[in-house]
Amino acid sequence: MDKAKILIIIFIAVAFIGFLDASFLTIEHYQNTALPCVIFKGCEQVTTSAYSELFGLPLALYGAAYYLFMLLVSVFYFDTKNGFAFKILKYIPVVGFLASAYFVYLQLFVIHAICTYCVISAVTSTTLFILSFYLRE
Repeated sequence: MDKAKILIIIFIAVAFIGFLDASFLTIEHYQNTALPCVIFKGCEQVTTSAYSELFGLPLALYGAAYYLFMLLVSVFYFDTKNGFAFKILKYIPVVGFLASAYFVYLQLFVIHAICTYCVISAVTSTTLFILSFYLRE
């Protein structure tokens, strides 16, 4: 298997993990339940803060939509090698990374709490961002 296929498969897997994580956070938001915070103890503080919603929707829902979009585009590209899909995979992760960096900033310096699930999302969006550089080669 060549390097490009391996990168796309990794991209698909990471986007799927991000989608699962963000979907879990979205479901928990709408069920209004306390999150079981495993590593860090600030999940509830972060997910119920004033910064946890945008236009009345949880940020996690936007994250789930982003990861689902990246997942679908990467599967489409893997199957078709479509040039437009390739451009999306190269450049859209920049938006996800910048949003994620801003959310990490909010957790660390504004909310003063860290959410384990948000860290997972930050790692997945950063990984997609890094993989997008390898796709450019």
